[in-house]
Amino acid sequence: MEKIVIIPTYNEKENITTIINAVINLNQDYHILIVDDNSPDGTASIVKDLINQYPQQLFLEERKGKLGLGTAYIHGFKWCIEKEYDFIFEMDADFSHNPNDLERLYKACKDNCGDVAVGSRYVPGGRTDNWPWDRQLYSRGGSLYTRIITWMPVNDPTAGFVCYKRKVLETINLDEIMFVGYAFQIEMKFASWKLGFKIVEIPITFIDRKVGVSKMSKGIIKEGVLGVLKIQWQSLFKKYRKRVKA
Repeated sequence: MEKIVIIPTYNEKENITTIINAVINLNQDYHILIVDDNSPDGTASIVKDLINQYPQQLFLEERKGKLGLGTAYIHGFKWCIEKEYDFIFEMDADFSHNPNDLERLYKACKDNCGDVAVGSRYVPGGRTDNWPWDRQLYSRGGSLYTRIITWMPVNDPTAGFVCYKRKVLETINLDEIMFVGYAFQIEMKFASWKLGFKIVEIPITFIDRKVGVSKMSKGIIKEGVLGVLKIQWQSLFKKYRKRVKA
């Protein structure tokens, strides 16, 4: 098994069928893992019905409550590692990430020797559509702030459209990843970079969601601001590499 896309969900009934069909209809043998945090709107029930249609490609992991984006991805990473997928993707359910770009991220890892491929808004050719000015300010400012504090050579460290080679996620001690919101994406890239993996950025157009409710909040932004400082400070003491059992 080679490629799988992890899509965390919470109240995404308006988008979930369309996004699953869009990925499947690429006809590029992508599998999909939905990690649902007990969505009150019945997102998981919709996925269960679709599993009957795509039994070999679509999978569902249900959790007991809204536990955060980071823990959803960690849950998904561990599931995918256990199933021995070679390329593991992060993608939002709301079409802010274009499924047509999945192959570009995949080829960046498979053919261009990247260990982590980031769908980037802030490299030449990348951009955002349908964003208010304050969201643009927070995002661009947060990216610049992160690079200044961490020295990490990634232009879009908060990006959530990412392809990881399995060896990266197998090497990182996922239990040491401490953030669950905005800063989770930064910490995963920081851990990959610190462990010597090659991160490549692929320009994408990020389109703000048209259906459903944004999960962005002041608390998530605050976690990002303070989290970057904490990530850099703790990197002096923390080792992200998973310990090999004797």
